[in-house]
This record gives sequence, structure tokens and C-alpha cells, in this order.
Amino acid sequence: MSITVPAPDPELAVGIDCPLRVLDLDGSRLPSELLDPYLTDIDESALTNLYVDMVRVRRLDTEAFALTRQGHLVLWPPLLGQEAAQVGPARALRQDDWVFGSYREHAFALLKGVDLAEFAHVWKAYAHAGWDPHEINMAPAQIIIGAQSLHATGFAMASKLDRSDDVALACFGDGATSEGDVSEALVWASAFQAPVVFLCQNNQYAISEPVRVQSSAPLALRPTGFGIPSMRVDGNDVLAMHAAARIAFDRARSGGGPTFIEAVTYRRGPHTTTDDPKRYRDEAELEEWTAKDPIDRVERALERMGANMDAVRAEAKIRADELAKELRAAAEHAEAPSADAIFEHVYDQPTKRIQRQQAERRAFAASIEGKR
Repeated sequence: MSITVPAPDPELAVGIDCPLRVLDLDGSRLPSELLDPYLTDIDESALTNLYVDMVRVRRLDTEAFALTRQGHLVLWPPLLGQEAAQVGPARALRQDDWVFGSYREHAFALLKGVDLAEFAHVWKAYAHAGWDPHEINMAPAQIIIGAQSLHATGFAMASKLDRSDDVALACFGDGATSEGDVSEALVWASAFQAPVVFLCQNNQYAISEPVRVQSSAPLALRPTGFGIPSMRVDGNDVLAMHAAARIAFDRARSGGGPTFIEAVTYRRGPHTTTDDPKRYRDEAELEEWTAKDPIDRVERALERMGANMDAVRAEAKIRADELAKELRAAAEHAEAPSADAIFEHVYDQPTKRIQRQQAERRAFAASIEGKR
């Protein structure tokens, strides 16, 4: 079988010098020949829904952070400041599209419909994966940096072979682009024109390593070398992210192959709750990015549209507080699984080796119990 690798599409290799944006910092709309056709249905009601989504995601994030400090969760990787970079694409997905994310894709999990009781089990260290992937079409959170890009590409290749128009979305951070797994995924996605979208949330730091150390050029240039078109987008602009994702999903669904989106955003919190970002970045940088807050930007846009912001904020707070209450209850009342649970779901059916290991564990536990 011959394989033809297409040349990069110059019409989509855009935003390199200035990330694509349609909402300015003051909430005013900026014209975009590329993005505007994909935003014709975004009226005040639709923008309000995106605003409420981001408020709920931020509330989930802050509540989970607090739960770690109170001993109810073991670890939490915050996404404060990255809400637009996730909510915009999440609301462009079809329900049957699949998401393959890292450990920070909380907005995708929430908007995909994850059960918070199952979600809490992961961050309480009671489960390796807190939900059935096939119920919400989202793979378990991937801890190995960049590995999910290969999983997404494999799914997309299978989708193409099945003549399905389901799309795979691979989500990863800027640090993952330095991993071989991502480069390998780009090779396969390009060679087989797989219907996969690569979403790189460039939050400026791979733990403590700034992106300027990882790459001397914008990350969105890297995939073009593999024949994959890219868009560099203001990741704090939920409308720009929504439109860019729609473009990429439509392209994949219509047989156009993969697309790479670099969302230029910022992680305002620590890498995880075990990290201290003050050791590697200064307050001036944090203040600069705080002024670009994605939620504040949408508030200003809604105000310009004449929305009753008192009512909008009140409704968003009610729904966000309900979500936080549900997460807290789930974390506080989660029950630890039995020790035997580690042997479940290793394979579709238990093997003799797994059964032998389980029996050995039980015998060891019984021997200890007998000495007490």
C-alpha cells in the first residue's frame, strides 16, 4: 500500500506570530476571517452557557484543591487559568468523539459527564481510573507524559478503518511535545491521515521548566514538519478555542486528517498540590497572566451584549456551589476498595498468573493476621 504524505496546508498554519483571538481582553469582538464562520451560532445564550461551564470548572478545581489540604484527597493537579482552553474544545465535541487526556483535563471529564464519586476515587488514590471509558467516551487520565497521543492516534486509525466519522482528541501540555511519544503519534497520524486532533495546552511550564527552554520557536511549528497543519490560538479566549476546535473536528470528520492546536495559556496554580511555583516564577509574571483571566474576559463580553450579569453570576454560583458540594460529599464518603481490587480488570478475563498472585496475596495477608 502506497502512502502519500500531504504538504502542510498554509491556510491552517496560522497564528504563529500572533495567536488567533476573537475576544479582546476588554470583551470586545475582534474580526477573524478564519474563525468567524464557525461562531455564527454563538449568541448571548450560548456565550452565557460557556461562561457557566468555566465558572463550574473553576469551582471544581478550587474545591478539589481545598480537599487535598484537608486530607480528603491525596493529590490534585490544578487547571486554574486554563478553563477556556478546555471548555471551548469540549463543547465542540460530539458525544461519540473520544478524549485522550493527561491528568489535568478536568473540564473534559466534567463536561463529558463523569460521575463525581468515581472521579474522586482517582484523586483519593482509591482507583487507577475513576470511570468506565466506554460510558463517557473518555480514556482514563494518563500519567505517563505524552503517551495518550499514541492512544488517540490508534483510536483514530481504527475509526478510519471502520469508516466511522468519530474523532479522537489528544490533550497534552507543552512539556509533552519534548517526548518521543508525541513525535511518534504525529508521524502515524500524518502518514495515515488519521482523524485525530492534537490539543497542546501550552501553559508555559513543564512542571518548573519554562517553555522557552524547551523550544526556541512556537510549538505550533513542530507539527508542520510532519505534514500536519496547525493553529496557534489564544488559549484564554473561549470563543477562539471553540472555533479552532470546530475547524479541526470538521477537517478530521471530512477526511482531511489530523490538526494540531497550540492553546497559548497559563497555569496560575502549582503543577500539583505538592509543587511550589514561587520557586521558579515571579509574581509579576503571574499578575500579567491574571489580567488575561478567561472568565473575566467573557464577563466583559456579556456585559457588552447587554446581559444581566447579576443574574448570570448568581446562576453560575448556584450551579458551581452544587458541584462543589457534590464533589466534597464524594471525597469525604469514598470507601477504600479491598486489596483484591488491584487484581481486577488487569485483563478482560483473569489469567492463571493473576489468580495465582491473588491467592499469594491472600495467603500472605492471612499469615500476618494470624500473628497479631
